[in-house]
Amino acid sequence: LEPTTLDLLTVKKMILTFEKRSYKNQELRIKFPDNPEKFMEAELDLNDIIQEMHVIATIPELYHLLVELNAVHSLLGLLSHDNTDILNELTDIDTLHESEEGAEVLIDALLEGQVVALMVQNMERLDETVKEEADGVYNTLAVIENMAEFRPGLCTEAAQQGLMQWLLKRIKAKMPFDANKLYCSEILAILLQNNDKTRELLGEMDGIDVLLQQLSVFKRHNPATAEEQEMMENLFDALCSCLMLPANRDRFLRGEGLQLMNLMLREKKMSRVSALKVLDYGVIGPEGSDNCHKFVDILGLRTIFPLFMKTPKKMKKVGVSDKEHEEHVCSIIASMLRNLKGQQRSRLLSKFTENDCEKVDRLMELHFKYLEAVQLADKRIEGEKHDMVRRGEIIDDAMDDEFYLRRLDAGLFVLQLVCYIMVEICNAGVPQLQQRVHQILNLRGGSVKIVRHIMREYAENIGDGKSEEFKESEQKRIMELLENF
Repeated sequence: LEPTTLDLLTVKKMILTFEKRSYKNQELRIKFPDNPEKFMEAELDLNDIIQEMHVIATIPELYHLLVELNAVHSLLGLLSHDNTDILNELTDIDTLHESEEGAEVLIDALLEGQVVALMVQNMERLDETVKEEADGVYNTLAVIENMAEFRPGLCTEAAQQGLMQWLLKRIKAKMPFDANKLYCSEILAILLQNNDKTRELLGEMDGIDVLLQQLSVFKRHNPATAEEQEMMENLFDALCSCLMLPANRDRFLRGEGLQLMNLMLREKKMSRVSALKVLDYGVIGPEGSDNCHKFVDILGLRTIFPLFMKTPKKMKKVGVSDKEHEEHVCSIIASMLRNLKGQQRSRLLSKFTENDCEKVDRLMELHFKYLEAVQLADKRIEGEKHDMVRRGEIIDDAMDDEFYLRRLDAGLFVLQLVCYIMVEICNAGVPQLQQRVHQILNLRGGSVKIVRHIMREYAENIGDGKSEEFKESEQKRIMELLENF
């Protein structure tokens, strides 16, 4: 049928025929469960009408008919057949965006029919060693992805309706790597994006351990294919997401996540890049304190400082910029300076004095590298602002944000971290460190004033999403560090 000839009546008729055949097929299957030839004909009739119905997926503005004629229930019934691909087509993300209203109506009806719980029950039933059934799992995951992309708010509900549990079970299943496992890792990462409820749920289900176990494979071996590499990165992303929730930092600590990341950083395999990022997420902020102390105890300083002294050449190959690497390493060292107490703190500081303060020299080298980059960006931005004012254009908030992002691109955040480390070690009561920092600043025409200015800007933006009292105490702490700098 050509879409042009599809009018309301044709579609209605089609849906009603589908309903009738779906019901008849269901009835015969119940009546003769052990006698397939009795319902074979009904099955073929149902398949024919389903094939015709694929055309409805090209006209989402008529989706409301599926709901009004109660076809959603029968569509959900198809999940237990091998006809999951029609749902996949109906919920195709580009189609959904063609008619937002039609899409909203269909998705509301699917959710009311507990679509996710039904899909999960159905996937549990499927035997993935049979190709058709494995395709059924893939199609089902595609429907979930389509719906989550169209309506991100649905992730929490989906996770709670058994999807999170099924995904974790499927990810740790002892099966050879395949497209479905890759897809599961992708959906898992989607569920956890900016969502504390799903992060909490994963933590409660021992999901941190599942992620660490799955990632430990890549400690000494690189992924065998591009697809497997993609899965590894999805699992790392999921882990980073989870660590944004303070309760999961402790689960990561108890699951020996630090030991695994430390090994990965030493092994120099592909996983090293992401392990560095995970470590950064694990130690940041006051909630990262226990992880900081543990990292020193497992001799992590021996791992992190060589990465600070020299950015590995290999990083570029894996598509990570020097800036990204240097930002994570400086962030980890800054977090340790912020959180460590007692003997562990002394061990960290002695790293800066060893070998004639070579770490301080490297710190100052990074300071001037990023200062230059940011100053250059600032100069360009000033020039553009000047031109805009001259042309009588208004610099609105959006434009200001754009300028700020360009400064971040140039390396503003790394510069702030480097300055924070400088100010911390100068306040540590080790005269040698303070002397060396000021000596190099004077030598290279740097200035205390600039460092203070950068640190004030850093303090102003501190603690996004944290409580007001945290912000205030942290700002006060930084200002006190600056007074003695």
